[in-house]
Amino acid sequence: MPDTMTAARIDRRPFASLGHADHGWLNARHHFSFANYYDPARMGWGSIRVWNDDEIAGNNGFPPHPHKDMEIVTYVRSGAITHQDSLGNKGRTGAGDVQVMSAGTGVRHAEYNLEPETTTLFQIWIEPKRTGGAPSWGAKPFPRDDRSGRFVVLASGFAEDADALPIRADARVMGVALKAGESVEHRVGEGRHAYLVPAVGAIDIDGVRFEARDGAALSGGQSVTITAIDDAEIVLVDAE
Repeated sequence: MPDTMTAARIDRRPFASLGHADHGWLNARHHFSFANYYDPARMGWGSIRVWNDDEIAGNNGFPPHPHKDMEIVTYVRSGAITHQDSLGNKGRTGAGDVQVMSAGTGVRHAEYNLEPETTTLFQIWIEPKRTGGAPSWGAKPFPRDDRSGRFVVLASGFAEDADALPIRADARVMGVALKAGESVEHRVGEGRHAYLVPAVGAIDIDGVRFEARDGAALSGGQSVTITAIDDAEIVLVDAE
């Protein structure tokens, strides 16, 4: 059994407890309050404001709509999503890859699943460190083999992460693929917040079991050991 301090510093958010909205073409789970789902205890985690677990039916998607002053990171778990925005950007992001939109002073965008099969993805919103600025969009492939057994930074607001997609937040979005029995460690700095979700596979975090698509909110000032119970694919955000 985990000790009391460890358990208190690792808040498990079971998948079944998440907010849920089924729109037919979109089946969404909300780790934090979003749209018609409101939970005052789950308004965000530090500067992480949204983590949606979306299933988008084939040949459907989000029609054009506006955003402002938010960093929006999309991690595609299966299928693909096609982006188009008012800046003239257009691109298709496939499974395991990432796209980032910095909304800045304002942008309209659409996200469509143009594939015949269902697309699944994590949509993550992070508050920027400064408001305003010109909006931008970018996407990049991140081969799963490169993340085998180690965290790879997918998106970052830190200059030293030159291979990651840039975001305008004091945050890193990271991914790792673990074989059953493999472990990685992560330290959450003092005053920071980390949130992670296993996209696939059950994991153990310092004695606490998490099933696939459960959320884990990690408090600052601690180091944790993450062990794969099954083959697992994990996305982690470390933010202010």
